[in-house]
Amino acid sequence: MGALTGITVLDLSRLLPGPYCSLLLADYGAEVIKIEEPELGDYIRWGNPAIEGIGSRHLTINRNKKSVTLNLKKKEGQTIFKKMAEKADVILESFRPGVMERLGISFQEIAEINPGIVYCSLTGYGQTGPYRHLPGHDMNYIGYSGILGMIGEKGGKPVVPGVQISDIGGGALMALSGIMMALFHKERTGKGQYVDVSMMDGSVSWLYASASEYFASGEVPTRGNTRLSGKYACYDVYETSDGKYLSVGALEEKFWEKICQLVDKPDWIALQNGDEQIQVQLREEVSNLFKSRSQAEWLNLLQYEDTCVGPVYDLDEAFSDPQLLEREMLIEMNHPVAGTIKQLGFPIKFSTTPGELYAPSPKLGEHTDEILSRFQYSTESIEKFREDGVIGNV
Repeated sequence: MGALTGITVLDLSRLLPGPYCSLLLADYGAEVIKIEEPELGDYIRWGNPAIEGIGSRHLTINRNKKSVTLNLKKKEGQTIFKKMAEKADVILESFRPGVMERLGISFQEIAEINPGIVYCSLTGYGQTGPYRHLPGHDMNYIGYSGILGMIGEKGGKPVVPGVQISDIGGGALMALSGIMMALFHKERTGKGQYVDVSMMDGSVSWLYASASEYFASGEVPTRGNTRLSGKYACYDVYETSDGKYLSVGALEEKFWEKICQLVDKPDWIALQNGDEQIQVQLREEVSNLFKSRSQAEWLNLLQYEDTCVGPVYDLDEAFSDPQLLEREMLIEMNHPVAGTIKQLGFPIKFSTTPGELYAPSPKLGEHTDEILSRFQYSTESIEKFREDGVIGNV
């Protein structure tokens, strides 16, 4: 029994944001039925790098889900979807605004046959506004939101982050939160609702610290010149003698004072919040000091001493870290085709209903016959659907 056991999700989303949302739903017990286009399916299935011909991202992000192929451009496909939607709790889709209406399976149409449906549309810019029909990717959403403009060194150009801030933080997790709140409302009232999630909106909501300062002062935060982006030497990244890096996050006076005492630089303590000229000089001195020893030597001195100093890992180092391993954020599973593969673990720990890895990522359309049979479609009907191109071959 997972926390979401008994919840059925029809997932029409593709690639990363929607599937990451439905991954978390599936990991904690929801039955996630991935609705895919016959023959092609979710594009992420075929991406590189691949293991035994299966995209590695598909192997990770679509575990614990079921796959049904359905041609929603055909009337029969729409009818089947509506029949499934009658019994579903959640619909998740990530098409541009207007697509679901053209297919005849919009929220309004589904709500008529299932008033309790929680229907989440996850898009780049939302269902309203002048950008609603524009295409976009993570970089575009964080560019519009102002986040990208704040990432990078002072005087340099904006730097594209190495992870998808808007796709995951502004999109997938906002969709998950919206779905869960709507399900809670349904639990109390019996009524479903429409959830409109924009990745741009979600990204803007990350700006609470910078935006509140801007609203109060009227001063636009500049790249590399805010409290948390390089303004102060006590909060920065420093290179060590072996070409590795340390993260120094000593914002509070007690942490900075501890560092200064441990490295025998008591004169630095009073300089922590000095003006720009002081910070330039202090950063140079701190940088020179950290370059005098290896990363391991500095960690041995500082890591466990209440300093907010830690390593900057590459992925191979991160997945060997004892904290990550202790928290079981690296797990393994057996896939019938790909063999034993590594997976990311479950980020939310429950005492009673923990996340569980119970099924490998599905083959395209693997569960089509099973699900359609559940809705009283006969074997003959299913084969006829296959012949007519309504569903695909397994």
